[in-house]
Amino acid sequence: MGDSPVISIDGMGGDNAPGVILDGLEAFARARPEFDFLLHGDESRLQALLANCPAAAPRTRVRHTDRAISMDAKPAEAVRRGKGSSMWNAIEAVKQGEAVAAVSAGNTGALMAMSKLILRTMEGVHRPALVGSWPTLTGACAVLDLGADIVADAEQLVEFAIMGQAFARAVHHKPNPTVGLLNIGSEELKGHEEIREAARLIRASSLDMKFHGFIEGNDISFGVCDVVVTDGFTGNVALKTAEGLAKMISQLLKTTLVSSARSKLGAAIAMPALKKFGERLDPGKANGAVFLGLNGVVVKSHGGTDGPGFKTAITVAADMGSSRFMSELSEQLCKLTSAVQTVSGPIEPAGAGASEETAK
Repeated sequence: MGDSPVISIDGMGGDNAPGVILDGLEAFARARPEFDFLLHGDESRLQALLANCPAAAPRTRVRHTDRAISMDAKPAEAVRRGKGSSMWNAIEAVKQGEAVAAVSAGNTGALMAMSKLILRTMEGVHRPALVGSWPTLTGACAVLDLGADIVADAEQLVEFAIMGQAFARAVHHKPNPTVGLLNIGSEELKGHEEIREAARLIRASSLDMKFHGFIEGNDISFGVCDVVVTDGFTGNVALKTAEGLAKMISQLLKTTLVSSARSKLGAAIAMPALKKFGERLDPGKANGAVFLGLNGVVVKSHGGTDGPGFKTAITVAADMGSSRFMSELSEQLCKLTSAVQTVSGPIEPAGAGASEETAK
């Protein structure tokens, strides 16, 4: 290991750790030779698995700990007793400047609580947000907050927009992403006061942002915007609904294709197209949610991921860690602070003065 950027990895977090962790690490190491790795966990188990990882092993340093956070641990308990665990140490390496990002497939609540405690929130950020990549007809969009907190006021929603925009540039490689606020309608007078005030604040500020305005839930999957902003309660419900719908479609398709001899024959003929369809719905392709707004990058992988899915999570960490994500956030948050201090009183939305009937 030399001067290459380092990814810090919780080797013991997740339902199928450490096996899938090393599978994903090896796959990533083959694809991205410019990174080194700091792997945290039971050294004897990890070294035994690394022996079968010719690409990763020469670039990986194992830091031993016999402590790991269980998947069912309460966040408060994990923070109280988690110091020195593989998850804690993975985050601590980012704080100490040993790594550009940390990745864990472990307990989500524990990871969020530890990350906030160890890294703290950036200046200008009231609360962190959890962002994920959502598959769309045009590729992928960033959706946040997915459940880091259940409520958000107008200024926090604008902070989410700033963070989501920087994420889309770093991870989805979109130089000028469009940003939309999730609402019950696209009209200016729709929605609760917080979301309408967030739109007014964005328009009144000097933020470098391509703001689309309001979008509805059905616009997400069609890729109307590159970044979709909402509070954590709504975002988490939308995410779980979409995941359930994708699983239902996959299950119905499988059931239909084996329902008769003719269906099986048709499925055999259409197999190449069906494989592509399955890949588009594969959750592993979008694995790797990020806690935004902290003084460091922490990526959360699905707990039940497989090796390819964990590789995707490491890829997100690598893209974030090697981008100018943090500096962009600092610049935009300074502009937001100035806008909040400058704007006094309510800013009239477009179409103000319309009758109440128009807003219905």
